[in-house]
Amino acid sequence: MTSYFRPIVRTGSPRSENSILFAETNYWISEAEEIKNGHKTSLIPINDVPNWWKKRWLKKRSDILGLEFGFPKLMGILNVTPDSFSDGGNHIELDAALKQAKFMEDNGADIIDVGGESTRPGALTIPISEEIKRVEPVINMISVNSRIPISVDTRKSKVASTAHMAGASMVNDVSGFTFDPDLLPYCSKHKLPICVMHMRGLPENMQNNPKYENILIEVFDFLESQISTLVQAGISRDHIIADVGIGFGKNLAHNLALIKNISLFHGLGVPLLLGVSRKSIISNVAKVKNPSDRVHGSISIAISALAQGVQLFRVHDVAETKQAFDLWVAVNFGE
Repeated sequence: MTSYFRPIVRTGSPRSENSILFAETNYWISEAEEIKNGHKTSLIPINDVPNWWKKRWLKKRSDILGLEFGFPKLMGILNVTPDSFSDGGNHIELDAALKQAKFMEDNGADIIDVGGESTRPGALTIPISEEIKRVEPVINMISVNSRIPISVDTRKSKVASTAHMAGASMVNDVSGFTFDPDLLPYCSKHKLPICVMHMRGLPENMQNNPKYENILIEVFDFLESQISTLVQAGISRDHIIADVGIGFGKNLAHNLALIKNISLFHGLGVPLLLGVSRKSIISNVAKVKNPSDRVHGSISIAISALAQGVQLFRVHDVAETKQAFDLWVAVNFGE
């Protein structure tokens, strides 16, 4: 039976004599949790972990879009939609979108992620022409007025193509490159960095009683398989980021398990992105109805993942998250 190994990522001292450094950072690993389907997990010393897993943990994560992943990076969310779950309608006008992009850049965003189609639970697919109409002018103006990297949050090749020509340099696909068969060849041809996410189903039906035998193993296997597909299609592994897809085809227990055990996904050997900002998991646990009031819960979850070595965080509240991260890094790394 196949075993999976979740590194127990630590910081500070004293550091175990037999430990290894995670991805050439100040995080270290001296033991791991062995996970098997149908078996209780067990804690084992680092020397008993297969070399294949340790090589993935040791490998330095490649810089993407000029971002070095030795310290956490922030992806600012810019939804130019009328119906996104948290900020729908706030930035659909060009001036409002540009003002928000500038605010996030000035307050610590390392990349801006522009999305023109809501993928909240229950959302329906919109026409390609409408999605392009929303994102193209915003991306174009950000790229003209700033040097910050821009990602386009889309599942569609024609939207990605237009966004790329307008100035976007990365594609963030919530479908994990399963929605539009033309999107992967386009990204490969133009050597675009990508983020591949796990989602079961489509936004309109993904929350209809999702079930897994083992959420950790099934999400890991999907992402590992998709990364292999991307590499075979010509995408450099050094240009891939992975996202476990919190809230996409998962219930509360699934989401909590993924966050608690997110260091397992360092075994993919690529930078990890966590997108949990203002999501319903916070409401379900802390009973905060208004999404804009969920900043404290968002940061709490982000810090939990940061402590496990997650490198990139997709957030609405850039300034607040950066302040929290700066203090965490100062305490744990002395920087």
